[in-house]
Amino acid sequence: MTGTALRVDVVSIFPEYFAPLELSLIGRARAAGVLDLVVHDLRTWTHDVHRTVDDTPYGGGPGMVMRPEPWGAALAALAPADAPPPRLVVPSPAGTRFSQALAYELAAEPRLVFACGRYEGIDERVLADAALRMPVTEVSLGDYVLFGGEVAVIVIMEAVTRLLPGVLGNADSLAEESHAHGLLEAPVYTKPPSWRGHDVPEILRSGDHGRIARWRRDQALLRTAARRPDLIAALPPGALDKRDLATLDGAGFQVPAAGMAK
Repeated sequence: MTGTALRVDVVSIFPEYFAPLELSLIGRARAAGVLDLVVHDLRTWTHDVHRTVDDTPYGGGPGMVMRPEPWGAALAALAPADAPPPRLVVPSPAGTRFSQALAYELAAEPRLVFACGRYEGIDERVLADAALRMPVTEVSLGDYVLFGGEVAVIVIMEAVTRLLPGVLGNADSLAEESHAHGLLEAPVYTKPPSWRGHDVPEILRSGDHGRIARWRRDQALLRTAARRPDLIAALPPGALDKRDLATLDGAGFQVPAAGMAK
């Protein structure tokens, strides 16, 4: 194990859910010592014969709520008071929307602990108590509800692990992909040059790297404006130069003043 490995602990009542994290590049990152990932069964920290982790909600209502005792014991074991505190990440529909920027932020942490809720969620006191000892971040993948946090953790781990040094064979991939600079990635093509009547754009076969770079920039702008105008609106001041503005204007897209160069 290298000294720069990101340590990740995942707590769930379904530890077998995380078998895919042995596969592909995440599996290779673990084997190479770049990622130190351990999955824990929450029921390890129960003390009754039924290994109970949930109970009915105070105030009534449908569903069950995860009890604080096993979670409190789990977090105490994984984040003891005499050790540097990890960052606790809790998937939740009420959390901050997950983004590439947050993925970079999490990848820069030395240690993460993921708490996978189920049913109606985790007793709110668990997060309040944890926040006294460690940073707590609730994260949402989007405006929808899942059965539990396990799938969300797998998504987050995919996004975070690929940002760790040495995981991707070509680090330039990170600079050119969607969301790297606030834009979606331009369309990509490979051989053959013609397929079912669809041709690869001539400029990509020209060998002119300057023109190719400009074409990709233009395509990224147009694709983002058409599919995710909110990303264009969120660009920082000066992010768009005169050529960018002309490209968008020529396609009929209105550009917010925030992204215009001064």
